[in-house]
Amino acid sequence: MKKVTIHIMPKKDVLDPQGKAIQTSLSALGFSEVEEVQTGKLVEVFMKDSEDINQRIGEMCDKLLANPVMEDYHFEVEEAVRS
Repeated sequence: MKKVTIHIMPKKDVLDPQGKAIQTSLSALGFSEVEEVQTGKLVEVFMKDSEDINQRIGEMCDKLLANPVMEDYHFEVEEAVRS
């Protein structure tokens, strides 16, 4: 079994109101050194290994997990650690 970690972030030119709100709050709390905050999503998917796993993950991201117009994503595939 594979563990896929998908990082989804807004594109650089897309307004991130949640990130801006966090940055403003951090500044108000005395963390004035923080100049910018970007928020995103982290998705972990556990799936069967296959030869086309990278293609399948890309399809999942493009069709459901990410909005390709507003978000960029990248992912890592690794062996799932079993307990």
